[in-house]
Amino acid sequence: MKALILAGGAGTRLRPITHTSAKQLVPVANKPILFYGIEAMVSAGITEIGVIVGDTRAEVMAALGDGSQFGARITFIPQDQPLGLAHCVLIAADFLGDDDFVMYLGDNLLEQDLAAFVRAFETARKSAEPPTAQILLKQVPDPHRFGIAELDAGGNVIRLVEKPADPPTDLALVGVYLFDKTINDAVRAIAPSPRGELEITDAIQWLVDQGRRVRC
Repeated sequence: MKALILAGGAGTRLRPITHTSAKQLVPVANKPILFYGIEAMVSAGITEIGVIVGDTRAEVMAALGDGSQFGARITFIPQDQPLGLAHCVLIAADFLGDDDFVMYLGDNLLEQDLAAFVRAFETARKSAEPPTAQILLKQVPDPHRFGIAELDAGGNVIRLVEKPADPPTDLALVGVYLFDKTINDAVRAIAPSPRGELEITDAIQWLVDQGRRVRC
């Protein structure tokens, strides 16, 4: 399994802190946020890590180096324009190949155990009805601000809604996803959203609509 960490965002919500610094390098407890994500990957046994970089690529690349400080091997993948999370999967195709992978937002601080989340996916992949994807969800008090998942009785995703005015549930996507290679078909099949981006929620919904199993 590989990891794809997204560190290309502009960080406009954190200005003025991020006028001169990548938002993923903002320190929390004296450590850049991005480092926590990489360390979580390595702890989960994932050492082949692709990092999507944007305008602040020089700073991110200098901070991470080749990944050896974390016990990982890092490949940097430039995204010249912020064209969406699904676009990140599209441009990382050569790095990802046909491997299963974790996609992780680089400005995340996870409360959940990533290693356990990965193990659950790996175990489910060996079942009679293996999932194509697995998404991490969290109950939130303000679901209209997030992408929201609607589940069936078995915990499988049946619908995703991006920032709904009338949320069907309070289960928000928190920026950690597990995929098999089928996601490559999904990101090529979807069209840009009204804001001009390839949305990962649209790609996951495409999987669901194709009859693929997406679990949480």
